[in-house]
Amino acid sequence: MEKLLIEACLEVIHSDALVGMQDMGAAGLTSSASEMASKAGTGMEMNLDLVPQREQNMNAYELMLSESQERMLLVVKQGREQEIIEVFEKYGLQAVAVGEVISEKVFRIKQHGEIMADIPVDSLADDAPVFHMPSKEAVYYKEFQEMEMETPTVTNHSKMLKKLLQQPTIASKEWVYDQYDSMVQTNTVVTPGSDAAVIRVKGTDKALAITTDCNSRYIYLDPETGGKIAVAEAARNIICSGARPLGLTDGLNYGNPTNPEIFWQMEKSVEGMSAACEALGAPVISGNVSLYNQSKGKSIFPTPIVGMVGLHESLDHITPSHFQQAGHLIYVIGEAKAEFGGSELQNIVNNGVYEGKAPTIDLQVEAKRQQEILSAIKEGIIVSAHDLSEGGLAVALAESLFHDKGLGLEVSLTGDDTVQLFSETQSRFVVSVQAENKEKFESIVDNANQIGIVIDDHKYTVKVNNETIIQENVQELQKLWKGAIPCLLNSKA
Repeated sequence: MEKLLIEACLEVIHSDALVGMQDMGAAGLTSSASEMASKAGTGMEMNLDLVPQREQNMNAYELMLSESQERMLLVVKQGREQEIIEVFEKYGLQAVAVGEVISEKVFRIKQHGEIMADIPVDSLADDAPVFHMPSKEAVYYKEFQEMEMETPTVTNHSKMLKKLLQQPTIASKEWVYDQYDSMVQTNTVVTPGSDAAVIRVKGTDKALAITTDCNSRYIYLDPETGGKIAVAEAARNIICSGARPLGLTDGLNYGNPTNPEIFWQMEKSVEGMSAACEALGAPVISGNVSLYNQSKGKSIFPTPIVGMVGLHESLDHITPSHFQQAGHLIYVIGEAKAEFGGSELQNIVNNGVYEGKAPTIDLQVEAKRQQEILSAIKEGIIVSAHDLSEGGLAVALAESLFHDKGLGLEVSLTGDDTVQLFSETQSRFVVSVQAENKEKFESIVDNANQIGIVIDDHKYTVKVNNETIIQENVQELQKLWKGAIPCLLNSKA
Protein backbone atom coordinates (compact mmCIF):
# COMPACT_ATOMS: atom_id res chain seq x y z
CA MET A 1 0.00 0.00 0.00
CA GLU A 2 2.85 2.38 0.84
CA LYS A 3 4.50 1.64 -2.50
CA LEU A 4 1.25 2.31 -4.37
CA LEU A 5 0.84 5.58 -2.49
CA ILE A 6 4.38 6.64 -3.40
CA GLU A 7 3.86 5.86 -7.07
CA ALA A 8 0.50 7.68 -7.15
CA CYS A 9 2.02 10.76 -5.48
CA LEU A 10 4.93 10.77 -7.92
CA GLU A 11 2.40 10.87 -10.77
CA VAL A 12 0.20 13.49 -9.10
CA ILE A 13 3.05 15.98 -8.72
CA HIS A 14 3.09 16.41 -12.51
CA SER A 15 -0.46 17.81 -12.43
CA ASP A 16 -0.88 21.59 -12.24
CA ALA A 17 -4.05 20.91 -10.25
CA LEU A 18 -1.85 20.10 -7.25
CA VAL A 19 -1.11 23.04 -4.94
CA GLY A 20 0.67 21.33 -2.06
CA MET A 21 1.31 17.97 -0.42
CA GLN A 22 2.52 16.77 2.97
CA ASP A 23 2.92 13.35 4.55
CA MET A 24 1.08 12.46 7.73
CA GLY A 25 3.63 11.77 10.42
CA ALA A 26 3.49 12.56 14.12
CA ALA A 27 0.04 13.76 15.30
CA GLY A 28 -1.52 12.78 11.97
CA LEU A 29 -4.01 15.23 10.49
CA THR A 30 -3.42 17.77 13.25
CA SER A 31 0.21 18.47 12.38
CA SER A 32 0.06 17.98 8.61
CA ALA A 33 -3.02 20.18 8.08
CA SER A 34 -2.08 22.94 10.52
CA GLU A 35 1.51 23.09 9.24
CA MET A 36 0.38 23.43 5.62
CA ALA A 37 -2.08 26.20 6.49
CA SER A 38 0.37 28.06 8.72
CA LYS A 39 3.15 27.98 6.11
CA ALA A 40 0.74 29.37 3.51
CA GLY A 41 -0.55 32.16 5.78
CA THR A 42 -4.11 30.80 5.47
CA GLY A 43 -6.56 28.78 7.52
CA MET A 44 -8.23 25.42 7.03
CA GLU A 45 -11.67 24.01 7.67
CA MET A 46 -12.13 20.26 7.83
CA ASN A 47 -15.21 18.01 7.99
CA LEU A 48 -14.27 14.84 9.84
CA ASP A 49 -17.40 13.06 8.62
CA LEU A 50 -15.63 12.82 5.23
CA VAL A 51 -12.32 11.42 6.53
CA PRO A 52 -11.86 7.70 5.66
CA GLN A 53 -11.71 5.62 8.84
CA ARG A 54 -10.16 2.24 9.57
CA GLU A 55 -12.24 1.91 12.73
CA GLN A 56 -15.93 2.67 13.23
CA ASN A 57 -17.25 5.53 15.33
CA MET A 58 -13.94 7.32 15.85
CA ASN A 59 -14.32 10.62 17.70
CA ALA A 60 -12.75 13.90 16.61
CA TYR A 61 -9.83 13.55 19.02
CA GLU A 62 -8.95 10.12 17.63
CA LEU A 63 -9.35 11.15 14.00
CA MET A 64 -7.14 14.21 14.34
CA LEU A 65 -4.33 12.47 16.22
CA SER A 66 -4.33 9.06 14.55
CA GLU A 67 -0.96 8.19 13.03
CA SER A 68 -2.29 5.52 10.67
CA GLN A 69 0.22 4.98 7.90
CA GLU A 70 -0.05 5.05 4.09
CA ARG A 71 -1.71 8.47 4.06
CA MET A 72 -0.90 11.85 2.47
CA LEU A 73 -2.62 15.22 2.67
CA LEU A 74 -3.02 17.16 -0.59
CA VAL A 75 -4.28 20.62 -1.41
CA VAL A 76 -5.87 20.80 -4.87
CA LYS A 77 -7.27 23.63 -6.99
CA GLN A 78 -11.00 23.94 -6.50
CA GLY A 79 -13.03 22.31 -9.25
CA ARG A 80 -10.22 19.95 -10.31
CA GLU A 81 -10.53 17.45 -7.49
CA GLN A 82 -11.73 14.65 -9.79
CA GLU A 83 -8.50 14.74 -11.83
CA ILE A 84 -6.50 13.96 -8.71
CA ILE A 85 -8.98 11.39 -7.40
CA GLU A 86 -8.78 9.46 -10.67
CA VAL A 87 -5.00 9.16 -10.41
CA PHE A 88 -5.27 7.55 -6.98
CA GLU A 89 -8.14 5.31 -8.05
CA LYS A 90 -5.93 4.01 -10.86
CA TYR A 91 -3.60 2.68 -8.13
CA GLY A 92 -6.49 1.22 -6.14
CA LEU A 93 -6.33 3.97 -3.52
CA GLN A 94 -9.05 6.08 -1.96
CA ALA A 95 -8.82 9.88 -2.30
CA VAL A 96 -11.46 12.06 -0.67
CA ALA A 97 -12.03 15.82 -0.34
CA VAL A 98 -12.30 16.46 3.41
CA GLY A 99 -12.11 20.25 3.72
CA GLU A 100 -11.02 23.52 2.19
CA VAL A 101 -8.49 26.31 2.57
CA ILE A 102 -10.01 29.48 4.05
CA SER A 103 -8.71 33.05 4.29
CA GLU A 104 -9.37 33.28 8.01
CA LYS A 105 -6.23 32.08 9.80
CA VAL A 106 -7.97 29.50 11.95
CA PHE A 107 -7.98 25.73 12.15
CA ARG A 108 -11.66 24.74 12.30
CA ILE A 109 -12.75 21.13 12.79
CA LYS A 110 -16.36 19.98 12.31
CA GLN A 111 -18.00 16.62 13.02
CA HIS A 112 -21.66 15.63 12.98
CA GLY A 113 -22.63 19.23 12.31
CA GLU A 114 -20.79 20.58 15.38
CA ILE A 115 -17.61 22.64 15.61
CA MET A 116 -15.19 20.44 17.57
CA ALA A 117 -12.23 22.85 17.45
CA ASP A 118 -11.67 26.45 16.34
CA ILE A 119 -8.16 27.69 17.04
CA PRO A 120 -5.69 30.14 15.47
CA VAL A 121 -3.70 28.01 13.05
CA ASP A 122 -0.33 29.51 14.00
CA SER A 123 -0.80 28.43 17.61
CA LEU A 124 -0.35 24.84 16.44
CA ALA A 125 2.71 25.58 14.33
CA ASP A 126 5.02 28.59 14.54
CA ASP A 127 3.58 29.95 17.79
CA ALA A 128 3.55 26.63 19.63
CA PRO A 129 5.15 27.03 23.09
CA VAL A 130 8.74 25.85 23.51
CA PHE A 131 9.51 23.97 26.71
CA HIS A 132 12.99 24.11 28.19
CA MET A 133 13.06 21.03 30.38
CA PRO A 134 15.33 20.89 33.43
CA SER A 135 18.71 19.37 32.54
CA LYS A 136 21.29 17.94 34.93
CA GLU A 137 24.54 16.13 34.23
CA ALA A 138 24.11 12.47 35.15
CA VAL A 139 25.83 11.52 38.41
CA TYR A 140 27.35 8.42 36.84
CA TYR A 141 29.00 10.46 34.07
CA LYS A 142 31.44 12.21 36.40
CA GLU A 143 32.28 8.90 38.10
CA PHE A 144 32.99 7.27 34.72
CA GLN A 145 35.14 10.19 33.57
CA GLU A 146 37.31 9.90 36.68
CA MET A 147 37.97 6.17 36.18
CA GLU A 148 41.43 5.07 35.09
CA MET A 149 41.45 3.48 31.65
CA GLU A 150 42.30 -0.18 32.18
CA THR A 151 42.88 -2.91 29.63
CA PRO A 152 40.72 -5.97 30.39
CA THR A 153 42.60 -9.19 31.07
CA VAL A 154 42.34 -11.71 28.23
CA THR A 155 44.14 -15.02 28.71
CA ASN A 156 43.10 -16.69 25.44
CA HIS A 157 42.60 -14.35 22.49
CA SER A 158 41.33 -17.11 20.18
CA LYS A 159 38.53 -17.99 22.59
CA MET A 160 37.71 -14.32 23.07
CA LEU A 161 37.47 -13.77 19.30
CA LYS A 162 35.00 -16.66 19.08
CA LYS A 163 32.93 -15.21 21.92
CA LEU A 164 32.90 -11.79 20.28
CA LEU A 165 31.78 -13.19 16.93
CA GLN A 166 28.75 -14.70 18.70
CA GLN A 167 27.66 -11.46 20.40
CA PRO A 168 24.25 -10.37 19.00
CA THR A 169 25.63 -6.94 18.12
CA ILE A 170 28.42 -8.52 16.05
CA ALA A 171 26.98 -11.83 14.82
CA SER A 172 25.49 -12.17 11.34
CA LYS A 173 21.98 -10.69 11.04
CA GLU A 174 21.21 -13.02 8.13
CA TRP A 175 18.48 -14.76 10.14
CA VAL A 176 16.57 -11.46 10.06
CA TYR A 177 17.24 -10.06 6.60
CA ASP A 178 16.99 -13.41 4.85
CA GLN A 179 13.26 -13.38 5.61
CA TYR A 180 12.80 -10.44 3.23
CA ASP A 181 13.29 -10.05 -0.50
CA SER A 182 16.27 -7.73 -0.94
CA MET A 183 16.09 -7.89 -4.75
CA VAL A 184 12.71 -6.23 -5.31
CA GLN A 185 12.76 -4.24 -8.59
CA THR A 186 16.19 -5.77 -9.36
CA ASN A 187 18.07 -2.57 -8.44
CA THR A 188 20.09 -4.06 -5.57
CA VAL A 189 23.83 -4.03 -6.31
CA VAL A 190 25.19 -4.86 -2.83
CA THR A 191 22.93 -7.05 -0.71
CA PRO A 192 22.56 -7.00 3.10
CA GLY A 193 25.61 -8.07 5.08
CA SER A 194 28.07 -5.48 3.81
CA ASP A 195 28.96 -2.16 5.47
CA ALA A 196 26.21 -0.52 3.41
CA ALA A 197 23.57 -1.77 1.02
CA VAL A 198 23.77 -0.31 -2.48
CA ILE A 199 20.87 0.40 -4.84
CA ARG A 200 21.48 1.47 -8.44
CA VAL A 201 19.72 4.51 -9.85
CA LYS A 202 18.26 3.11 -13.05
CA GLY A 203 19.19 4.82 -16.26
CA THR A 204 22.32 6.39 -14.76
CA ASP A 205 25.86 5.43 -13.78
CA LYS A 206 25.01 6.27 -10.17
CA ALA A 207 23.93 4.34 -7.08
CA LEU A 208 22.84 5.02 -3.51
CA ALA A 209 24.46 3.51 -0.42
CA ILE A 210 22.31 3.04 2.69
CA THR A 211 23.25 2.18 6.28
CA THR A 212 21.99 2.47 9.86
CA ASP A 213 24.14 2.78 12.99
CA CYS A 214 24.15 3.54 16.69
CA ASN A 215 26.18 2.31 19.65
CA SER A 216 23.98 3.13 22.61
CA ARG A 217 26.63 2.01 25.11
CA TYR A 218 29.00 4.79 24.09
CA ILE A 219 26.16 7.30 24.34
CA TYR A 220 25.26 6.08 27.82
CA LEU A 221 28.85 6.53 29.00
CA ASP A 222 29.36 9.89 27.27
CA PRO A 223 26.32 11.27 25.40
CA GLU A 224 28.12 13.99 23.44
CA THR A 225 31.00 11.79 22.32
CA GLY A 226 28.64 8.90 21.65
CA GLY A 227 26.46 11.14 19.48
CA LYS A 228 29.50 12.08 17.40
CA ILE A 229 30.47 8.42 17.04
CA ALA A 230 26.97 7.38 15.89
CA VAL A 231 27.11 9.79 12.94
CA ALA A 232 30.79 9.11 12.20
CA GLU A 233 30.33 5.34 12.10
CA ALA A 234 27.42 5.63 9.69
CA ALA A 235 29.54 7.88 7.48
CA ARG A 236 32.44 5.39 7.66
CA ASN A 237 30.15 2.65 6.41
CA ILE A 238 29.04 4.82 3.50
CA ILE A 239 32.64 5.73 2.69
CA CYS A 240 33.74 2.08 2.82
CA SER A 241 31.15 1.27 0.17
CA GLY A 242 32.70 3.90 -2.10
CA ALA A 243 30.01 6.55 -1.69
CA ARG A 244 29.98 10.16 -0.50
CA PRO A 245 27.63 10.81 2.48
CA LEU A 246 24.63 12.93 1.44
CA GLY A 247 22.45 13.20 4.52
CA LEU A 248 20.83 11.32 7.35
CA THR A 249 17.60 10.68 9.17
CA ASP A 250 17.58 9.98 12.88
CA GLY A 251 15.42 8.01 15.30
CA LEU A 252 15.93 9.51 18.77
CA ASN A 253 15.05 6.95 21.45
CA TYR A 254 15.33 7.92 25.12
CA GLY A 255 13.80 7.39 28.54
CA ASN A 256 11.62 9.83 30.47
CA PRO A 257 12.62 13.41 29.48
CA THR A 258 11.11 14.85 32.66
CA ASN A 259 14.05 13.22 34.45
CA PRO A 260 16.74 15.95 34.26
CA GLU A 261 19.51 13.37 33.75
CA ILE A 262 17.66 11.78 30.83
CA PHE A 263 17.03 15.17 29.27
CA TRP A 264 20.75 15.89 29.67
CA GLN A 265 21.49 12.68 27.74
CA MET A 266 19.22 13.95 24.97
CA GLU A 267 20.76 17.42 24.87
CA LYS A 268 24.38 16.29 24.83
CA SER A 269 23.95 13.45 22.34
CA VAL A 270 22.09 15.71 19.90
CA GLU A 271 24.84 18.31 20.28
CA GLY A 272 27.40 15.61 19.45
CA MET A 273 25.43 14.45 16.44
CA SER A 274 25.10 18.03 15.20
CA ALA A 275 28.84 18.61 15.49
CA ALA A 276 29.58 15.42 13.55
CA CYS A 277 27.05 16.30 10.84
CA GLU A 278 28.73 19.66 10.31
CA ALA A 279 32.24 18.19 10.28
CA LEU A 280 31.33 15.42 7.85
CA GLY A 281 29.01 17.43 5.62
CA ALA A 282 25.96 15.23 6.21
CA PRO A 283 22.84 17.26 7.14
CA VAL A 284 19.88 15.82 9.04
CA ILE A 285 16.93 15.91 6.66
CA SER A 286 14.28 14.11 8.76
CA GLY A 287 13.77 12.08 11.88
CA ASN A 288 11.50 11.04 14.70
CA VAL A 289 11.57 10.92 18.48
CA SER A 290 10.47 8.17 20.88
CA LEU A 291 10.44 9.09 24.56
CA TYR A 292 9.44 7.53 27.90
CA ASN A 293 11.12 4.23 26.96
CA GLN A 294 11.51 2.61 30.35
CA SER A 295 10.43 -0.41 32.32
CA LYS A 296 10.12 -0.78 36.08
CA GLY A 297 11.57 2.69 36.51
CA LYS A 298 14.71 1.95 34.49
CA SER A 299 15.33 3.75 31.21
CA ILE A 300 16.79 2.25 28.07
CA PHE A 301 20.27 3.32 27.03
CA PRO A 302 19.99 6.53 25.00
CA THR A 303 19.77 5.33 21.39
CA PRO A 304 19.72 7.97 18.64
CA ILE A 305 19.74 5.74 15.56
CA VAL A 306 21.34 7.19 12.44
CA GLY A 307 20.15 6.17 8.97
CA MET A 308 22.47 7.58 6.32
CA VAL A 309 22.40 7.70 2.53
CA GLY A 310 25.41 8.27 0.27
CA LEU A 311 25.97 8.73 -3.45
CA HIS A 312 28.14 6.61 -5.72
CA GLU A 313 29.05 8.99 -8.52
CA SER A 314 29.93 5.96 -10.63
CA LEU A 315 29.08 2.28 -10.35
CA ASP A 316 32.83 1.67 -10.68
CA HIS A 317 33.29 3.14 -7.19
CA ILE A 318 31.19 0.45 -5.47
CA THR A 319 33.56 -1.30 -3.06
CA PRO A 320 33.01 -4.58 -1.18
CA SER A 321 33.72 -4.95 2.53
CA HIS A 322 35.33 -8.40 2.04
CA PHE A 323 38.82 -9.33 0.91
CA GLN A 324 38.83 -10.28 -2.75
CA GLN A 325 41.98 -12.15 -3.72
CA ALA A 326 45.07 -13.86 -2.31
CA GLY A 327 48.18 -11.71 -2.50
CA HIS A 328 46.39 -8.46 -1.73
CA LEU A 329 47.99 -6.39 1.04
CA ILE A 330 46.05 -5.73 4.25
CA TYR A 331 46.27 -2.29 5.82
CA VAL A 332 44.83 -0.81 9.00
CA ILE A 333 44.34 2.95 9.01
CA GLY A 334 44.71 4.54 12.43
CA GLU A 335 46.38 3.37 15.63
CA ALA A 336 44.74 1.47 18.47
CA LYS A 337 44.57 2.95 21.97
CA ALA A 338 43.58 1.32 25.24
CA GLU A 339 39.92 2.34 24.89
CA PHE A 340 37.48 -0.27 26.18
CA GLY A 341 34.65 1.74 27.79
CA GLY A 342 31.36 0.54 26.30
CA SER A 343 33.17 -2.07 24.21
CA GLU A 344 32.08 -5.60 23.44
CA LEU A 345 35.15 -6.88 25.26
CA GLN A 346 34.12 -4.97 28.38
CA ASN A 347 30.63 -6.42 28.02
CA ILE A 348 31.98 -9.98 28.10
CA VAL A 349 34.63 -9.47 30.78
CA ASN A 350 32.35 -7.39 33.07
CA ASN A 351 29.25 -9.58 32.57
CA GLY A 352 27.21 -6.87 30.90
CA VAL A 353 28.37 -3.92 33.02
CA TYR A 354 29.53 -0.86 31.07
CA GLU A 355 31.65 1.80 32.75
CA GLY A 356 34.52 4.21 32.22
CA LYS A 357 35.16 6.54 29.32
CA ALA A 358 33.79 6.02 25.83
CA PRO A 359 36.37 5.99 23.02
CA THR A 360 37.48 9.49 22.05
CA ILE A 361 36.90 10.88 18.57
CA ASP A 362 38.54 13.77 16.71
CA LEU A 363 36.09 14.86 14.02
CA GLN A 364 38.80 16.57 11.99
CA VAL A 365 40.83 13.36 11.88
CA GLU A 366 37.66 11.45 11.06
CA ALA A 367 36.78 13.73 8.15
CA LYS A 368 40.35 13.68 6.79
CA ARG A 369 40.59 9.88 6.83
CA GLN A 370 37.19 9.48 5.25
CA GLN A 371 38.15 11.77 2.39
CA GLU A 372 41.47 9.98 1.89
CA ILE A 373 39.79 6.57 1.79
CA LEU A 374 37.16 7.80 -0.67
CA SER A 375 39.84 9.35 -2.90
CA ALA A 376 41.78 6.08 -2.99
CA ILE A 377 38.59 4.16 -3.81
CA LYS A 378 37.71 6.53 -6.66
CA GLU A 379 41.21 6.08 -8.11
CA GLY A 380 40.69 2.32 -8.12
CA ILE A 381 43.45 1.64 -5.57
CA ILE A 382 41.43 0.17 -2.67
CA VAL A 383 40.04 -3.29 -3.43
CA SER A 384 37.98 -3.72 -0.25
CA ALA A 385 37.21 -1.51 2.76
CA HIS A 386 35.67 -2.21 6.15
CA ASP A 387 35.34 0.04 9.19
CA LEU A 388 36.52 -0.96 12.66
CA SER A 389 33.67 -0.92 15.16
CA GLU A 390 32.35 -3.46 17.68
CA GLY A 391 35.00 -6.01 18.62
CA GLY A 392 37.91 -4.04 17.18
CA LEU A 393 40.50 -5.17 14.64
CA ALA A 394 40.24 -8.92 15.30
CA VAL A 395 36.53 -8.92 14.47
CA ALA A 396 36.94 -6.61 11.47
CA LEU A 397 39.59 -8.93 9.98
CA ALA A 398 37.37 -11.97 10.48
CA GLU A 399 34.33 -10.25 8.95
CA SER A 400 36.48 -9.31 5.94
CA LEU A 401 36.90 -13.04 5.24
CA PHE A 402 33.28 -14.12 5.64
CA HIS A 403 32.37 -14.18 1.96
CA ASP A 404 32.89 -17.83 0.93
CA LYS A 405 35.87 -17.04 -1.28
CA GLY A 406 38.14 -19.60 0.36
CA LEU A 407 40.51 -16.91 1.60
CA GLY A 408 42.48 -16.47 4.80
CA LEU A 409 44.99 -14.01 6.19
CA GLU A 410 48.36 -13.67 7.87
CA VAL A 411 48.70 -10.57 10.04
CA SER A 412 51.54 -9.35 12.24
CA LEU A 413 51.10 -6.63 14.89
CA THR A 414 53.20 -5.01 17.60
CA GLY A 415 52.20 -3.71 21.01
CA ASP A 416 49.77 -4.92 23.68
CA ASP A 417 47.93 -7.90 22.19
CA THR A 418 44.54 -7.12 23.76
CA VAL A 419 44.69 -3.45 22.72
CA GLN A 420 45.75 -4.27 19.18
CA LEU A 421 43.09 -6.93 18.69
CA PHE A 422 40.02 -5.75 20.60
CA SER A 423 40.23 -1.98 21.19
CA GLU A 424 37.36 -0.01 19.64
CA THR A 425 39.38 3.16 18.95
CA GLN A 426 37.49 5.32 16.47
CA SER A 427 38.22 6.57 12.93
CA ARG A 428 39.85 3.32 11.84
CA PHE A 429 39.54 1.18 8.71
CA VAL A 430 40.77 -2.15 7.34
CA VAL A 431 41.42 -2.10 3.60
CA SER A 432 43.04 -4.37 1.03
CA VAL A 433 45.23 -3.15 -1.82
CA GLN A 434 46.94 -4.81 -4.77
CA ALA A 435 50.69 -5.15 -4.18
CA GLU A 436 51.54 -3.04 -7.23
CA ASN A 437 49.53 -0.13 -5.79
CA LYS A 438 51.34 -0.11 -2.44
CA GLU A 439 53.29 3.15 -2.93
CA LYS A 440 50.42 4.99 -4.59
CA PHE A 441 48.05 4.00 -1.77
CA GLU A 442 50.47 5.08 0.95
CA SER A 443 50.96 8.44 -0.78
CA ILE A 444 47.19 9.13 -0.57
CA VAL A 445 46.26 7.72 2.85
CA ASP A 446 48.11 8.83 5.98
CA ASN A 447 48.40 6.60 9.04
CA ALA A 448 48.14 3.51 6.82
CA ASN A 449 50.05 0.56 8.26
CA GLN A 450 50.51 -2.66 6.29
CA ILE A 451 49.82 -5.44 8.75
CA GLY A 452 49.50 -8.53 6.57
CA ILE A 453 48.46 -10.27 3.42
CA VAL A 454 45.44 -12.17 2.11
CA ILE A 455 46.19 -15.87 1.53
CA ASP A 456 44.40 -18.60 -0.41
CA ASP A 457 43.59 -21.03 2.37
CA HIS A 458 41.10 -20.87 5.25
CA LYS A 459 43.61 -19.96 7.94
CA TYR A 460 43.18 -16.89 10.19
CA THR A 461 46.62 -16.28 11.69
CA VAL A 462 47.55 -13.26 13.80
CA LYS A 463 50.93 -12.70 15.40
CA VAL A 464 51.63 -10.02 18.00
CA ASN A 465 55.26 -9.20 18.76
CA ASN A 466 56.26 -12.23 16.63
CA GLU A 467 54.19 -14.61 18.76
CA THR A 468 51.19 -16.41 17.26
CA ILE A 469 48.20 -15.22 19.30
CA ILE A 470 45.32 -16.47 17.12
CA GLN A 471 45.30 -19.32 14.61
CA GLU A 472 41.85 -20.46 13.58
CA ASN A 473 40.02 -21.97 10.63
CA VAL A 474 38.00 -19.27 8.85
CA GLN A 475 35.12 -21.64 8.13
CA GLU A 476 34.78 -22.48 11.82
CA LEU A 477 34.79 -18.80 12.77
CA GLN A 478 32.18 -18.06 10.11
CA LYS A 479 30.01 -20.92 11.34
CA LEU A 480 29.98 -19.46 14.86
CA TRP A 481 29.26 -15.98 13.49
CA LYS A 482 26.39 -17.09 11.25
CA GLY A 483 24.81 -19.46 13.74
CA ALA A 484 24.84 -17.29 16.85
CA ILE A 485 21.49 -15.50 16.50
CA PRO A 486 19.50 -18.58 15.36
CA CYS A 487 20.95 -20.47 18.33
CA LEU A 488 20.03 -17.69 20.75
CA LEU A 489 16.48 -17.55 19.41
CA ASN A 490 16.07 -21.31 19.57
CA SER A 491 17.34 -21.35 23.16
CA LYS A 492 14.64 -18.85 24.15
CA ALA A 493 11.85 -20.61 22.27
